Amino acid sequence: MRLGFYPKLAMTGIVKNKKTYIPYILTGIGMVAMFYIVTFLSKNDAVGSMRGGESVQGFLNMGTWVIGIFSVILLFYTNSFLIRRRKREFGLYNILGMSKGNLSRVILWERIIIVVLSILIGLGCGVLFSKAAELLVSRILNSTVGFNFTINSEALGLTLKYFVIIFILILLNSLHQIYRSKPVELMRSEAVGEKPPKANWLLALVGVVLLGGAYYLAITIQDPVTAMVLFFVAVIMVIVATYLLFIAGSVTFCRLLQKNKRYYYRTNHFISLSSMVYRMKRNGAGLASICILSTMVLVMISSTSCLYIGSEDMLRQRYPRNMILRMDAADTAYGDYFHQVIDEELEKHQLTEENTIHYHYVSFSGIMEGNELIFDESKLESTMDFSKVWSVFFIPLEDYNQIMGTSETVGEGEALIYATKTDFKYDEITLDGIGTFRTKEAEAGFVANETDTMQIMPSLFIFVPDVSGAVDAINDLLIKMGQDERAYIQDYYGFDLSCGEDEQSEIYEAILDQVSKEDIMAVTGLSEEEVIAQNVNVSFQSAAIQREDYLSVNSGFFALGLVLGFVFICGAVLIMYYKQIIEGYEDQSRFEILQKVGMTKKEIKKSINSQVLTVFFAPLIMSGIHMGFAFPLVSKLLILFGLMNTRLMVLTTLASFGVFALFYILVYLATSRAYYGIVSENNLD
Repeated sequence: MRLGFYPKLAMTGIVKNKKTYIPYILTGIGMVAMFYIVTFLSKNDAVGSMRGGESVQGFLNMGTWVIGIFSVILLFYTNSFLIRRRKREFGLYNILGMSKGNLSRVILWERIIIVVLSILIGLGCGVLFSKAAELLVSRILNSTVGFNFTINSEALGLTLKYFVIIFILILLNSLHQIYRSKPVELMRSEAVGEKPPKANWLLALVGVVLLGGAYYLAITIQDPVTAMVLFFVAVIMVIVATYLLFIAGSVTFCRLLQKNKRYYYRTNHFISLSSMVYRMKRNGAGLASICILSTMVLVMISSTSCLYIGSEDMLRQRYPRNMILRMDAADTAYGDYFHQVIDEELEKHQLTEENTIHYHYVSFSGIMEGNELIFDESKLESTMDFSKVWSVFFIPLEDYNQIMGTSETVGEGEALIYATKTDFKYDEITLDGIGTFRTKEAEAGFVANETDTMQIMPSLFIFVPDVSGAVDAINDLLIKMGQDERAYIQDYYGFDLSCGEDEQSEIYEAILDQVSKEDIMAVTGLSEEEVIAQNVNVSFQSAAIQREDYLSVNSGFFALGLVLGFVFICGAVLIMYYKQIIEGYEDQSRFEILQKVGMTKKEIKKSINSQVLTVFFAPLIMSGIHMGFAFPLVSKLLILFGLMNTRLMVLTTLASFGVFALFYILVYLATSRAYYGIVSENNLD
């Protein structure tokens, strides 16, 4: 069956402009495939049944929305390049007698061809690779999944509906542009350029100030909570500053280079710099977009990779031992009973405790002002500077000596101290309502308390012969403050087991069944109300059990990071490619003139390379600078998730930038070749 006139004309237009249409179609295929895969995983029963799978699906649902929104922006943005490229051709058709209604039919058939190819091939690729994505998620979650192949009809239908709507909106937008344009305007569309913008020192200065302010926030914020609050402020400042610097600052910089005669009056510099200045306003917006997308890719990939790779490290920070038992020890009978339960259960499994740590403590928080810790509930609730909020742990000196293998002693009014996350530089410490102690510095390495390791505030461990006096003083203070809560001596007991996680989980469940409130009532003979009144609380935790939660959350972040990173990379690559392709066509006539006035092929190639190098690598360099200054802020945010391995953060960030830079260079090589091929067509042969 022969194609009709309009379909044939549409197909001819696509083939003739394949350098611009093929990337657009590939983008559509990629977005459709990615949208289906993410939707498939978010609704897949096999993924949902995995340990931690529901958490991952929650993150992937967010990813679906991001991909959907970004697909609209990206496809509309790239379509604008296509329409701009085709306007001259449509103007010629219009002058030759084709009405705008006829042109509409051509555009309609072009969109039908693009939609069919993009959606059908995209869905095919999505369905084909969905199983691989499912296996990847199972690998990330350390789970298993069957090899049966499924197609999710709900994900299929949602993807089909969504992208049909997008392409219909793009079609309407394209028709609108054609109908509102006059034939002469269509013919001259590619010849219409922007006037050379003037250097705008004010906007350039505002950009520098905003960027400097954002960098200052990033490197000076020490408190993770404050970092979280100001993160989005810094992001907005960086985005605005980046656009101002690339739009206004780049023009200003080019003008400064033009004033440098030794640099400007060189053949390759003269041509490339003049060209860049002529269209820098438009180039600047594109370069800024590339820079922002590149920075988002780097932050997303590096941070989520850190969380995933550092899951085990975070788990050990939170749970220093395989099994951790914490209880209020107002009556030693409770502790004796629980330790007996543990011993009996381990004996059943023929296991013994390893790396045991056992001590008593009482804890509270206050505001540290100089060497004085103040208990003020209103200040604690209102402060935003969490570096001034300290946790204090009173621990018997006997427990410290037993754990550390030392024989430390303290005199009257003295205390052995050990600070975490910061230094305590004073010879004395005054505790509001408790007293003043002369301080002796303890050996580092005592901390095995998840309360300290997981909180962002500093901690002060105070070792004294007797902590009961501190408990009484604290309770008197709480009564004066009108607080209902009371302080109790707590029993901390942790140990490791040399067995697999399944057996650890089994032991944990068996012990947990015997340390409930009912068990406490049975041991003590107290009623439920009396148990509550005496604040008899028991917390028993297992690292093996909690590993699932850590892995699921961090895996969810990692999966989301991979998805969004891929989407943002696609966006950056397409913007770069189309900018160079469109400018290549615009520069054809310019380089033809240069050749006619005597420039050699080699000189023209140098000029091209100079321009393309600047256009391509300025965003990469700037995104690297953004990432470098953002690192302190991002690392503070990762602390909120429990990741405190700075070395891992540094290595992951450097590796992410290295891989991205390599990919970036490959895109440059491909784009440079395409650009040079266009400008040299029929001119340099």
